[in-house]
Amino acid sequence: MVSGSTPPAAGPRARASWDEYFMNIAREVSTRSTCDRKFVGAVLVRDKSILATGYNGSIRGIPHCDEEGHLMEDGHCVRTVHAEANAIVQAARHGVRIDAASIYVTASPCWGCFRLIANAGIARICFGEFYRDRRIFDVATRLGIELVDMSAKAGAKGG
Repeated sequence: MVSGSTPPAAGPRARASWDEYFMNIAREVSTRSTCDRKFVGAVLVRDKSILATGYNGSIRGIPHCDEEGHLMEDGHCVRTVHAEANAIVQAARHGVRIDAASIYVTASPCWGCFRLIANAGIARICFGEFYRDRRIFDVATRLGIELVDMSAKAGAKGG
């Protein structure tokens, strides 16, 4: 063995699946969120390549929740732009085509974000936990959008 090299592993190394890999990145993206009501991250992917990311935070140039507090209406913070919307906007700002992409999001999309995802032509939604709106399941089926609930996989790995 060469000095300073690592000895070979005893057995095959367990690698994260592509879905786990991109969901792990979405979790990391969520650490940039600026609304402490829910830290959410999103990653847009096609052909195993990241196209754009987004996290929940205020409109560009406007103070964030963690700076000025929440702007609440009907039990929702309306200061915050959701992670999925921010990922779609980031792709648009940079001229990145997201049609037929997958989106990995740490929480299932709210109804408003689901409508953006559907109209953007995103074909697959992988989410880390269910959040609030069951309408997405029926409409996704009708539109042929694949929904992948990754919450059981995260729980099985302790994270």
